[in-house]
Amino acid sequence: MGLREALTASEQWFRIAAVDTRETEVIGKMEAILTENAPKPAGHYSQAIVHHNTVYVSGQLPIDPKTGEKRTGPIEEQTEQALSNLSEILKAAGSSLSQVLKTTVYLSDIELWSRVNAVYARIFGEHRPARSMVPTRNLHFGFQVEIEAMATLEK
Repeated sequence: MGLREALTASEQWFRIAAVDTRETEVIGKMEAILTENAPKPAGHYSQAIVHHNTVYVSGQLPIDPKTGEKRTGPIEEQTEQALSNLSEILKAAGSSLSQVLKTTVYLSDIELWSRVNAVYARIFGEHRPARSMVPTRNLHFGFQVEIEAMATLEK
């Protein structure tokens, strides 16, 4: 006799209902974030998703959301713009840079690390979220930096 035959009809129903409820709760609590104060997604993704009091922010490039200008100047300017975009998305989600748990910073050249780190430290101040710096060969549009983050919602 297999497992299915061993279960009573009520046990089978309970297990199916429990699985369906769990899946509905997970899907039902996701919220997509979209603000005009950050660049609009250029593909099939959201600026951020909020799920269970955590904000997951997509990688932000140094694009001015008001003008659409691609900031390809000095790495310091690019880092400031990417972090500004990140901050605006967090604000729209009900969070802030002070609530960031972790960032991932993609760099086109690891030699830029110290310059990016200086801007990052100035903007984050005393708050020190977990962070990964990932060297990569090419970023979209010739940018030198892209930053994504996870944060908690402010209480």
